[in-house]
Amino acid sequence: MDPVLSPRLAALVAALPLRPDSHVLEIGCGPGAAARAVAARLTTGRILAIDRSAAAIRRAESAGADAIAAGRLRVRCVAAEDFVLDPGEPRFDLVFAARVGALDGRHPALGAMVLRRLAACTTPDARLFVDGSEHLVPRA
Repeated sequence: MDPVLSPRLAALVAALPLRPDSHVLEIGCGPGAAARAVAARLTTGRILAIDRSAAAIRRAESAGADAIAAGRLRVRCVAAEDFVLDPGEPRFDLVFAARVGALDGRHPALGAMVLRRLAACTTPDARLFVDGSEHLVPRA
């Protein structure tokens, strides 16, 4: 089932440079509408949607059950500043977030922590999109 996206999220997802084999991380997925829209555009690629809210993750799991069963979507309850790759998990080549305080400038110290986590879990040429704007993932 295709998710119904708000115009803001639809524009964000449409602007992502997705390939069918992209390995994508969404930070702050909420109920997972954008993650489901991304999953629908992937064939051999995968998306991991994370959120610090267990209630949001439960909604994302329920709404995304088909994409999860197909192996294109995974969800995890974790704060972005605590995120680490699972053993054997491949690095992400694309990361996006919409209205996430740690990345939109509202919480700069927390944002620095998240960027360090992203540097550790992304490919060297990974692209980061925050509220539709592209950024480089800073490397140490």
